[in-house]
Amino acid sequence: MPDDAGTRDIRLFDSNGKVEAIDLDAANLDNLQEHQLLWIDLEGGGDPSTAQVLRTLGLHEDIVGAFCDRSAMPELRVNNGTFFVRVVAVRNDGDLAFNGSVLAILTGHNFVITAHQEPMDFITQLRERESDDSGLGMLSADSFTASLLDWHLNTYFEAVADFESADERLETDILDDRHGECLHSLRGLRKAASRLRRMLSAHRGVFSAIARPDFRPGAEGEVNRHFQTVDTHFQRAMEAVENAREVVIGSFELFSNQTALRTNAIMRVLTILTAVMGGLAVVAGVLGMNFQAPFFDTGLAGFLIAVGAMLGMALVGLWWAWRRKWL
Repeated sequence: MPDDAGTRDIRLFDSNGKVEAIDLDAANLDNLQEHQLLWIDLEGGGDPSTAQVLRTLGLHEDIVGAFCDRSAMPELRVNNGTFFVRVVAVRNDGDLAFNGSVLAILTGHNFVITAHQEPMDFITQLRERESDDSGLGMLSADSFTASLLDWHLNTYFEAVADFESADERLETDILDDRHGECLHSLRGLRKAASRLRRMLSAHRGVFSAIARPDFRPGAEGEVNRHFQTVDTHFQRAMEAVENAREVVIGSFELFSNQTALRTNAIMRVLTILTAVMGGLAVVAGVLGMNFQAPFFDTGLAGFLIAVGAMLGMALVGLWWAWRRKWL
């Protein structure tokens, strides 16, 4: 439901597939049944509005303070059967300008509360997908949280896909000898890869913690497997991000090799022209020697013969170079 300080989406799921949109006043955490799952999503809004929602639900002040913290540093806290996790999803604002969107998740017995300032595509898609005849009610709150964290990691895989597409376009430009802005583009790719790595590596402590058996010791074994799977996906995401840095290095090496090949081709042409001109200089030097010879008495005819011979030598040299594919 809309609110002046943001948007609230409150849904009650049950294991029979029923989905019910309810008001905050009807969301009683103590009356939730084992076959029910309450999901409250808060988008936008300030700290007072968010804190009011949590206090209305009767949550502890420590959890309220952690949930309203606007820090962008990933964090995990456990408190009296509930746990709070803060992660940063990545979004591409165009031209590989990767920025973060903070997602706060509070999980307790049969309820999950999420909060984020900006709209998140995967949250919107999840709302639309689970609007009718949902199977979310069959999941525990812990398993649903694991699913949200896995969706969050998917934003990094999508960012890496955007990165690789941009790198492929750059390499095509390099191979087509369109070098104009390649160094600038390589610098942008390097910056984007480093940005992705810094953003994702900050989550290492969070995902390693949720994968440990002592994180939710009272939960079912299936829940622990879900969190371990999420940690495995995190490791794969880290490998993909690390590979992005290697891709930049490979593109730079391709650029360096193409530049070297282009330089070699220019030097080869200059060497051939120098050799041809050197041969003509030798002929001109011989003809310019200060001695008497019958040839120098031929006048204009002799001059034209000498120039024609020199031009013929130049054409033969260039033809030979072209035949040997040196030009």
